Amino acid sequence: MSQALTVEQFNRVLPRKMRNIVDQKFIDEVNAAITDPIIAESIRDNLLGFASVLEEGRFKLDDYVNAVRYVSFKIMGDSNVVAYAKTFPNRYQTLTNKGTSDKDISAYVAAFNKNKLVTLILKQTITPTHILNADIYQEAVNVQAVLMRTARSEKVRSDAAACLIKELRPPEATQIELNVKHTEDSALGDLRETTRQLVEQQRKIIEGGGMSAKEVAHSKIVSEAEVIDVDAERVE
Repeated sequence: MSQALTVEQFNRVLPRKMRNIVDQKFIDEVNAAITDPIIAESIRDNLLGFASVLEEGRFKLDDYVNAVRYVSFKIMGDSNVVAYAKTFPNRYQTLTNKGTSDKDISAYVAAFNKNKLVTLILKQTITPTHILNADIYQEAVNVQAVLMRTARSEKVRSDAAACLIKELRPPEATQIELNVKHTEDSALGDLRETTRQLVEQQRKIIEGGGMSAKEVAHSKIVSEAEVIDVDAERVE
């Protein structure tokens, strides 16, 4: 018999903002909804394993539980319609009792299959192809190695060797190029304007005979206010 889901287990994987929603009553309802003992353990593990998707939006916990149940049935090999019927048995029974056509039921199922929660969970269940076929890849490499060593045709040996060189070469170091863009902010602009004004003032002083170019070159930089005070004293 599979172990039932507990409040502690569920709270441990949920986003902090959702933990206050989970109580024993909620967990009891979740456990009671999983009536098939064969899939109960799988659904419990999936409820714990896919909880990270709740960080990607504002979702209701009930909707998350239903989405996980639906995806779990699909993983077990059920069609979309069968997975939907098992997830929402009362809702599906109501549709059939009302004489809803298969086409309309399929439309309801398709809409549910495309909702954001289901899509996020399904995305997590997909194993990358290179991982899924790792054993086939290794087998292909082994075949190429045998051909490279034992084939009678020089071309076959050469092609096999070239294939292995391509597939087994170490990854190239990635060169990170930094595109540094100098952004001129207001402070830099003010500094440039102040410098321009200072140079202009020094040029006028030299032209007026107040200082020589050498004296200006060796003078300390003063603030604009100090320059104004010095000019005022000269006027006096």
